[in-house]
Amino acid sequence: MKKRHKTFKLIIASVLLVGLALAIWSILIEPNRLIVHSETITVKNWPQQLNGLKIVALSDIHAGSLFINETKLRQIVSLVNAQQPDLIVLLGDYMVRDRFYRNPMEPEKIAAAMKDLKAPLGVYAVLGNHDWYFDGPRVRRAFERNGIKVLDNEVAETKKDSASLWLVGLADLWTRPQDIQATVAKVPSGATIIALTHNPDTFVQLPANVPLLLAGHTHGGQVNLPLLGRLVVPSNYGQRYAAGHVEENGRHLFVTTGIGTSILPLRFRVTPEIAVLTLE
Repeated sequence: MKKRHKTFKLIIASVLLVGLALAIWSILIEPNRLIVHSETITVKNWPQQLNGLKIVALSDIHAGSLFINETKLRQIVSLVNAQQPDLIVLLGDYMVRDRFYRNPMEPEKIAAAMKDLKAPLGVYAVLGNHDWYFDGPRVRRAFERNGIKVLDNEVAETKKDSASLWLVGLADLWTRPQDIQATVAKVPSGATIIALTHNPDTFVQLPANVPLLLAGHTHGGQVNLPLLGRLVVPSNYGQRYAAGHVEENGRHLFVTTGIGTSILPLRFRVTPEIAVLTLE
C-alpha cells in the first residue's frame, strides 16, 4: 500500500513538474524568441524580371504585449534589414487592445522605430483590427509621417529595374468595409499584383488575377498542440488558413504567424517569426 502511495505521489510530482516546465516555456521563453522563416513560393506566369524578388512580411507586432518593447522593435528592424529584402510589407496589428495589456505602446513610438526599415522597393503597410480598435487614423498618420505608406483599399506601384509590381492593400475584414473588386480594378489590366491584408479569410474572395495574398492575424493559433493542432484560430476556416503557405486553385496565400501575443500572453510551438519570401 505504501509503495502504491509513493508511486502515485511520484506521478503527481512528475506531472506538476512537466506542467511547470511547459508554462515557463510558453510564457517566458517561446514568446521572447524570434526566428527568420524563409520560404520560396513559385507563382505561375511570374515575370522573369521579378524572379527572385525577396519580400519580408511582418505582422501582429502588438507593441506593448509580452516582451515587445522598444528594444525588441529595434532588434526586429535590425534583423529585417539584415535579410536585404527588395520589399517590406507590414500586415497589421501593431497595437494591442486586450485586458492583459493595459499599457499599449503609442503608435508614434512604434512608427519611429519602424522608420529605419530599409528596402529598395519600399515599405508598405495595412492596418489590422487592433489598430482600428485603438485609433486607425492615428496609427496611419504615425506610420506615414515616418515614411511607411499605408494602403486601405488602395493600390501602389513599385518597380524593380524596369519591371512594375502593383501592391493592393485591402482593408481589415473585421473592422472596415472591404471593396475588393473595386480596389483590384484600380490596377492596370495585365499588371503583376500582390495583395496585402490583415485577415487571411479575404483569400476566398480574391479575383483570379491576384496570384498571391499576404496576411497575418491568426498568430498561428499561438498554441499548436501535438496531435490536436491549433485549437483556437480566429478564422472562419479553422486551421485551413492558420499559418504558412497555402495554394488553392492556382492562387497562393501566405499567413505569417506574427511576432507578439494577443488575448493570452503565451505561445507554444508557434515561434514569433520574420517571414522572408522569395518569389519565382
